Amino acid sequence: MTNEANAEQQVQDNASPEAATPDVAALGAEVAKARDDMLRALAEAENTRRRAERQVAEARAFAIDRFATDLLPIADTLGRALAAAPQDSADEAIRNMIAGLEMTERTMIETLARHGVKRVGAKGQTFNPNLHQAVAQAPSDQPAGVILEVMQPGYALGDRTLRAAMVLVSGGGAQAPAPTVDVKV
Repeated sequence: MTNEANAEQQVQDNASPEAATPDVAALGAEVAKARDDMLRALAEAENTRRRAERQVAEARAFAIDRFATDLLPIADTLGRALAAAPQDSADEAIRNMIAGLEMTERTMIETLARHGVKRVGAKGQTFNPNLHQAVAQAPSDQPAGVILEVMQPGYALGDRTLRAAMVLVSGGGAQAPAPTVDVKV
């Protein structure tokens, strides 16, 4: 061995146990930091897995969102055709056509319902701004906020509104005109 190697060997041999203690503390801190980093990485992986599962579940639940939205005008057209059709026609061909329209509309609504799409906005319901769009407000004997008339039904897929129902809402009892005060200056 060379003189330099012997000197380094003596320095290492002469090192006191107190000098080794900071190394143990530093190693303990590194272990704690590594453990913390590992736990954080595991938590992040678990959060990513849960987020992916939630997104897949939402994608499955709302996969028909666009398709159902595209079918809504067809359901509206069937409803308008039934509303415009004469209800007391003597002609058997017209009665059969109306019956066919009713069956087609009923089948369409039932099919939409089977896939989670439900019609919202019925007379007498309480107005909900998440499901209804108030087109007008009218005085009536009904309490304020009750739907008086449905202009266009709305549809919801689960808890997501596909289209808000266009409704006429009660403003409460008929109000007397506000008293006027003449102020002379």
